[in-house]
Amino acid sequence: MASYILKRLLLMLPTLLGVLLITFVVTQFVPGGPVEQYMAEARAGQGGEGGTFSYRGGQGVDPKRVEQIKALYGFDKPAPERFVQMLGQYARFDLGKSFFQNKDVWQLIREKLPVSISLGLWTFFISYLIAVPLGVAKAVRAGTRFDLVTTVLVLVGYAIPGFVLGVALLVIFGGQLQWFPLRGLTSSNWEELSWGAKVVDYLWHITLPVTAMVVGSFAVTTMLTKNSFLEEIRKQYVLTARAKGLDERRVLWKHVFRNALMPIIAGFPAAFLGAFFTGSLLIETLFSLDGLGLLSFESVIRRDYPVVLGTLYLFTLIGLVTKLMSDLMYVWVDPRVKFD
Repeated sequence: MASYILKRLLLMLPTLLGVLLITFVVTQFVPGGPVEQYMAEARAGQGGEGGTFSYRGGQGVDPKRVEQIKALYGFDKPAPERFVQMLGQYARFDLGKSFFQNKDVWQLIREKLPVSISLGLWTFFISYLIAVPLGVAKAVRAGTRFDLVTTVLVLVGYAIPGFVLGVALLVIFGGQLQWFPLRGLTSSNWEELSWGAKVVDYLWHITLPVTAMVVGSFAVTTMLTKNSFLEEIRKQYVLTARAKGLDERRVLWKHVFRNALMPIIAGFPAAFLGAFFTGSLLIETLFSLDGLGLLSFESVIRRDYPVVLGTLYLFTLIGLVTKLMSDLMYVWVDPRVKFD
């Protein structure tokens, strides 16, 4: 076990390096970088940092000033040198500083994380609270009309992209019926509300985005639960327990349930992480929720490379560690699994 964990940890290093290298190379060829954006603003007469410099449209930018801008953003150094310097910072978990928001990347992540955590927790728990009981019910009623109808509904929900469903929910329930707010996680008068009113206001705002994320997220878990139960129900020990006269409910929940949920439990870490970092980008952008997804989207649009690369590094590292935890969970829930 120790050698397997050590081997997996060592394999994370080239994976991280490859992800960062590919992304860094791509950013070198993407037009409209921070220097170009600064120069465009200067030509438009919008000024430089903090509005201390002003330029008239059509006159361009002084070459000396361009060199100063490049030095400000670190583009005065060759790309290989900048990449090595970035790796050294990331090895110390220094994610750098945003070009445009004048804040450390760590500070931006801490500010945006509560929104993503809120969406992720609701999505994770609601998905599993629906998927596992539904999967068990489908397995017990396999082949019946209930099984067929729920399968069709689950697959239809899975086939609809979350952002498409989000647009439909916004148009119908936010625009036409005006039952729910169109944007934000809380109302503008949040601080003035009582404790109970704050809870109601928060749930009122979170309903549509969570619905858009949940509908397509529990299909895989539902079908996996169903198939796991069907596989266990057909095994010899279940037939033996029934032959001994044990109650069907006891056989199902005491014997079958524990064994059938092993692959579900083993997938908890990956599912938990996925609820935070997958699918939230478009949902947060659509509903104007100031979380990590919206931060990533705006950083890509504005070519804020420290934020793009810093968050990518952090999410990739978390994803690799979570994948290792998922593999180790198999051993924890099923001692028969051996990594040897």
